[in-house]
Formats: sequence, structure tokens, C-alpha cells
Amino acid sequence: MKENIEISGKILSRYKEIISDEALQFIKEIHDQFNEKRLELLNERKKRQKFIDEGGKLDFLEETKKIRESNWKIKNIPHDLLKRQVEITGPPIPKKMLISALNSGADCYMTDLEDSLTPSFDNLIQGQLNIKDAINRKIDFIDQESGKEYKLKDKTAVLIIRPRGLHLSEKNVKINGERISGTFFDLGLSLFNNANKLIKNGSGPYFYLPKLEHYLECRLLNEVISFCEKKLSLKIGMVKVTVLIETINAVFQMEEFLWELKDHIVGLNAGRWDYLFSYQKVYRNTQKVILPDRSKVNMFVPFMANYNKLLVDTCHKRGAFGMGGMSAQVIAKSNPEEINKKALDSVQKDKERESKQGNDGAWVAHPSLVEPVKKIFEKNFKGPNQLNKFNNIKINRRDLLDEPKIENAISESGIRENLQEGIEYLAYWKIGTGCSVVNYLMADAATCEVSRAQLWVWLKYKAKLDDGRTVDEKLIDVLIKDELSKIKSRIGEKNFDSVPFVEASKIFKEMIIKKDFDDFLTIPLYEKI
Repeated sequence: MKENIEISGKILSRYKEIISDEALQFIKEIHDQFNEKRLELLNERKKRQKFIDEGGKLDFLEETKKIRESNWKIKNIPHDLLKRQVEITGPPIPKKMLISALNSGADCYMTDLEDSLTPSFDNLIQGQLNIKDAINRKIDFIDQESGKEYKLKDKTAVLIIRPRGLHLSEKNVKINGERISGTFFDLGLSLFNNANKLIKNGSGPYFYLPKLEHYLECRLLNEVISFCEKKLSLKIGMVKVTVLIETINAVFQMEEFLWELKDHIVGLNAGRWDYLFSYQKVYRNTQKVILPDRSKVNMFVPFMANYNKLLVDTCHKRGAFGMGGMSAQVIAKSNPEEINKKALDSVQKDKERESKQGNDGAWVAHPSLVEPVKKIFEKNFKGPNQLNKFNNIKINRRDLLDEPKIENAISESGIRENLQEGIEYLAYWKIGTGCSVVNYLMADAATCEVSRAQLWVWLKYKAKLDDGRTVDEKLIDVLIKDELSKIKSRIGEKNFDSVPFVEASKIFKEMIIKKDFDDFLTIPLYEKI
């Protein structure tokens, strides 16, 4: 081990396969070359937020007008990424979840080291081990309770890995006393340990890049990827990425994102939950955005529909995929029949919309939705994608920012929905489960962020409920107490006591009543694990 690389996480069996001295030296080189620039770009985010707080307007950039008006295309799309009609998402742990996702029949599997994974050192390294074992087809699992054996089928989903965002650090690995970037750690280790094997398998190293806000951040990541390709003797452009458009800042720079990453990018994705969170977060200090209950702000609402249509047309203009968003519904035998029917109806309606708006595919959170969604896309267009389809409508700045009217649109049930998600998700996150089913929907950090932002904004501006009551701390206290009682009644006292629901409720309340809004809930939470 190099003396200036410090690891504080416990090194368990096989971890050295992932964090070998050579792999860590590779990570160190990335850190030394690019971390200073990363920190500068994160500081620029704070400056942009201050600009908005002081009345500044988000808009398409004048400085990059030539890029938007020029004629150019992205480099190329590999053969095994040409069809992405259904992509399943989820964390790389436990093993049976990873195997089930790869075997689900989905075209691609986005294995997630970000929103659906509690980033403990063990989770991250075990996740990287599971990914490596799956790529080498050396992964299997036997469920001790059911006796069911999990092993890979001959044909599996194409693997796409999502590293953590630029704003997140890895506290268990320090270089010269400084924490390394979560992006550099996750991306670098994935490339170092798997790139050559993936290429040998006839695929390649593919990634989803999250939470980007500015084209200069894309430029940085393009430089990082090219640096890694050269270090690993890979052809430039062998690494392929899809960028999630999940910040309100990014929607005005989609062509610039594609341009900066044109050697490596194959598409953009409409990350709807983080986008909705970002929309509220960016305008939190200006009282411009007080949205209705989250269940009412779907992709049929004009400003959300416009965001997706613009994404599709922007991507197709440049030869890239416009990927649709997440269906968080979970269809399970244990669910009441009416819940499953309602979930399937909702998914079908949403995916019909995405297909008609030109999306080349979309995400699902559970294997039960793979076949229903695949049938919708296959029914609505022939061939592997819709790269030649356009909405052909002019979408301006105002079309992307006109929020729904809120008169009588905030209800007690909306508050309860947000509190339930916040309490249950944070409780399971604390014990290492970064995604969980809450109210028959798959919850992750992105969906929880929407709940947190809504409650914070409603409290800050003393929003009125549809029955005339004001959203205040007293009401929140009453509803938290009631929601905790409902959780205990539903799962039983023993299960309730084994998960820190009460602690999670206190943490969540603190987050929604505090004066200064945390940019991301995962940042303060990370210090608690």
C-alpha cells in the first residue's frame, strides 16, 4: 500500500481483489489529476444558487449558442446498446437482487452505486465484487430460507454502472489526508477491474452519470474518462455513458452535455424524481415553486411533459437516445389485487406516453414490470429504438418552468405520504438498505428527496391545506406520531424495534424544519454511518 493512501474501512475477505495496490494507485492518479477541478466546479454550484436566490434566471446559455446551432452528431453507439426499451435498476447487493435483475429479461440493467445503495464501505466493495463476479460469470446464490438457487442465464441484461455523483465523497479512502471523490472511486475501480473483461465478452464499460448541473462538469468527466482509457490502453471512445438529466439547471444545457461528451455519450435520461427535487430545491428561497401533493405532479403535468419532449428531440437531433424515466411501482403476489391492478394501469399509461413522445426506452424498478413495459414499447414502434422520431415542438424557457397551480392542491394525505416515505426510507438507509418498498412503491434517495423538499418548502412558506389548515411544525409533530404508530401496527412491535424508525423520524423532522436546506440528504446522513 502506498503511504499516502489511507483506508479506514475494514478489509474483509476478497476485498483486495477490488482495492489492490495497483487499483488504488490508479485511483490516486485520477484524484491527483482532477480533484482540484472537481472542487472548483462544486463551488461554482454554490455561486449559481446564490445567483438564483438573488433573482437570477435560468435560461439557455448565450455563450454556447454556436453548439446548439451547429450540425454535429455523437460518435457512435455500440451494438449491444442499440436496444434499450426496458432498463431495470437496482443496487448490486444482495447477490440475489443482482442476479434477478440480470436475468429479468430487461435489455439493460443499471446497477446502482448511488441512489439505491447505502454507501457504507462494505456495501460499496461487496457491490463491486458482485459486479466483477457477474461479469466473469462466477456469481451464484442459494437462499437459505427458501432453498431457491440463483444463477445467471445464458443471456443477461447489458450491464450499466452508476457511480456516485460529483458532490459525494468516499470518507474511507483518503489521499494525502483528503477524501477521494465518490465518482472517481466508483468509476475508477469499475474500469480498472472490469473494462478488459467486458470488452472481451463483446460488450464494454458502460456507465450512467448522475446529478450533473453544468456542461463544464461534463467536460471534466470526459477528461477523466479519456485519462482512464489511455492509462488502461483502451481505445478512446470505448467507454460509453448515458447522462441523467435530473437537475433543473441541466435541462437548459442538454445539447452542451452531449457535445462535451460526444466521444463517449450515447444518450440522456429523464431522471424525473431528482428533477422534481431539483426544481423545488433551486427555487426554494424565492417562493416561486410550491408544488401540489407529489402524486399530482406526474409526467402529464405540462412542465414535466415539456422537459421530456425537449430531451427526446435534443437527443435524436444528435443521434443519441432519449431515455424515459422510472416506474417505481412494485407488483407482488403479496399485494392486494386492487393495488397490483392500479399499479399496472399507472405504468401502462405512463409508458404509452413515453413511447408516443419518442423515448427509446424507460426504467422499471422491479422485474415484475419488465414484460408489461417491453410489450408497450414493442407495440408502439418497430425496430430497436426511435432515433428518427421527433415531437417537433418549440419549447422555451417558460414552458420548462410553469409549475401547476396549487389552489386546494396540498392535502393532509400528501403530507402523510411524504412523512411515511421520509421516515421509512431513512430508517432502512441507516441499517444499510438503500432502496425499500414504501406504500407499494420502490423508494430510493431520489424519491425521498422529493418528499423532503416538499415538506421543507410547505413549512417555510406556511402553505395552506385544502381544508384551510396551515402546514406548521405542530401539525407535522402530530402526523409523525401517527405515522410511527401506523408503521408499528403494520409490521409488529418486534420488527418495529429492530429498525430505527423513531430515530429516522427525528432526523427527517430536523431536515425539514431547519433554516438552511441541505443540498442533498445523503451528505449529512453519510456522516452517521
